[in-house]
Amino acid sequence: MKVLVLAEKPSVAREIARVMGSREKHKSYFEGPQYVVTWALGHLVGLAEPEDYDHKYATWKLEELPILPKTTKLKVLRETNHQFRAVQQLMKRQDLGELIIATDAAREGELLARWIMQMAHWKKPFRRLWISSQTDKAIKEGFAKLLPGKQFDRLYESARCRAEADWMVGLNVTRALTCKFNAQLSAGRVQTPTLGMIMEREKEITGFRSQEYDTITGDFGTFQATRRGSNGDARIFDRQATEELQRKLEGSTGTVTQVKKTEKSEPHPLPYDLTELQRDANRRYGFSAKQTSNVLQRLYEQHKLVTYPRTDSRYLSSDITGTLKERLNSVAVGPYAAAARPLLRTQLKVTKRFVDDSKVTDHHAIIPTEETVFLNKLSVEERKLYDLIVRRFISLFYGPAKYDAVAVTVEAAGEMFHVKGTVMKDSGWRVVYDGELMDDSDEDEDEDSREKEQNVLLPDLKQGEKVKLVRCIVKPGRTMPPKRYTEAALLSQMEKHGLGTPATRADIIEKLVSSDTIERQGNLLHPTGKGRQLIELAAPQLRTPELTARWEAELERIARGQGSPDSFLNGIRDMTRELVSTVKNSAAEYKPHNVTNSHCPDCGSKLLEKKGKRGKFLVCPSQDCGYRRSAEKRLSNRRCPQCHKKMELKEGKAGLYVQCLPCGLTEVLDKDKTKVNKREQQKLVKQYAKQESLGSNLGELLKAALAEKEEK
Repeated sequence: MKVLVLAEKPSVAREIARVMGSREKHKSYFEGPQYVVTWALGHLVGLAEPEDYDHKYATWKLEELPILPKTTKLKVLRETNHQFRAVQQLMKRQDLGELIIATDAAREGELLARWIMQMAHWKKPFRRLWISSQTDKAIKEGFAKLLPGKQFDRLYESARCRAEADWMVGLNVTRALTCKFNAQLSAGRVQTPTLGMIMEREKEITGFRSQEYDTITGDFGTFQATRRGSNGDARIFDRQATEELQRKLEGSTGTVTQVKKTEKSEPHPLPYDLTELQRDANRRYGFSAKQTSNVLQRLYEQHKLVTYPRTDSRYLSSDITGTLKERLNSVAVGPYAAAARPLLRTQLKVTKRFVDDSKVTDHHAIIPTEETVFLNKLSVEERKLYDLIVRRFISLFYGPAKYDAVAVTVEAAGEMFHVKGTVMKDSGWRVVYDGELMDDSDEDEDEDSREKEQNVLLPDLKQGEKVKLVRCIVKPGRTMPPKRYTEAALLSQMEKHGLGTPATRADIIEKLVSSDTIERQGNLLHPTGKGRQLIELAAPQLRTPELTARWEAELERIARGQGSPDSFLNGIRDMTRELVSTVKNSAAEYKPHNVTNSHCPDCGSKLLEKKGKRGKFLVCPSQDCGYRRSAEKRLSNRRCPQCHKKMELKEGKAGLYVQCLPCGLTEVLDKDKTKVNKREQQKLVKQYAKQESLGSNLGELLKAALAEKEEK
């Protein structure tokens, strides 16, 4: 009997088939002496739509909500129906006696495989391939250590509960909001609180009142220090007080009251999980979270250079410590050779700091594989991301960075001046980054409240030493509001509050952008007019992260076998009823923020401006109409007879017309797209040129002339 292998993607199936000797290629599978390898295309099976339960739900009606089926149904997804049928036929083959689930080794991968098995009625034995990289070695070792399929039943139950809960809450609340306010409004247990955090920050920014202040820096000849008040704040909010201090300090002599030298040791950073890598890529290269996920997937799947990407662990498991030197050898090329090769000649320092089985969940941290790297085969994006992963990996085997932190306090005329400096003694792991100081500070932190250390070179000062205050440097400043979120900062907050998983956070941000509730302006995320209103229309319990954090904790308990799926889903049903009731009873109003002055040529409604992959477009808000067109400037082939520039093609209640904006000349096109003869237009321009010089509008005169000609 042969064994059927189900991979998640064709590319993964191709590699498994090659490694396991299934050379015979067919349209939807590979076959060999022992294994038949097929694939899904992501999800082939999903939760049924409301209309699959009852046709009346095909029309969205507020009074029909909430929709809470007692028993959940599955359906084959239409767009991938052909591949499901192919997999189903294979599962019916009598010569295939066992199934190996080789989908992504995570909650979502388990779910899509189980749903396919359920819809195809697979009743035979099955086992699980659980690997963290796509190298030939990892695949062979994984097939040699296949795990019992039943071992992952709890993981599947957790994934099923998450999917059904999202269906009930997201579908019902979205339909309720859309029907109640007659607008396309989307809500969900993760996207809504994420939008809520962005809106809370926006309120802090709009409610902020900026103040002017001064700081005083004392120039003591060989060094400079900043004056701080008794509360440690360097800012002076009274200009008169600044001037009085300046007069008091000018020409005074100071005394070094304290020289505090502290030897500090900074250990290497931990390896990357997906969220930390997305943050770093956003900070350093401006990558969006989704962009990082896509590039990382290519490094994992196509190039086989990194381990499983969608991990939430920053630790390594003890079972791979024997492979670390081989991995280090594979990356000891090009810009990494100088840092990696010395390590290969010694015993690697493997410590509890980064190898800890108790802190590894489904997958260990992201590190390089044993695959030899050819850097010239990587794209610019892939090189940048790979560089982050490799340098972080190499740094694990270097000692801590050691330096002296020096803090000096000077008293002059009763005022205290402070300065901090750093003297590097041993670069340690920082040699991997060429001594570069990495900014790991939280971008979410208020700059005004953050005391920035100055990495300055200080002279050898002694306590009690006298120093002359050469001059006072007054620097004006202004308090700044909190920063809007970058994706790096937002990812930090989502992780902190348990919103989503490393695998889903990027998609949540993209969904908020595509639904026009937030927009990217440079590297910052701004709420739109739609987003500002939506967060007020959603139920209060959906706006904050606490709810979904509780959900994720309960789902994790189910995955560990400590929670009840039925109890969890019953709670979701009760909450869904409450959320829908809140929307139904709402007295709020929604006003579209993107209404334009253009009218729909079919029904006369004012068109709404929206953003799509190909730019902006205009759409009719009427559900019965469906009219849409591009919002970009459309130039016709018609040239203005006066300035000879191409005229813009526009559309109004009367139909199509062309217009030259600089000259004001307008030409109406009839339904048959007939136009005035070019020679006749030249005559009209000459005929009315004199009148136009007297102040008349040439465009209006031409329209009048055209109307007169048509009447004749």
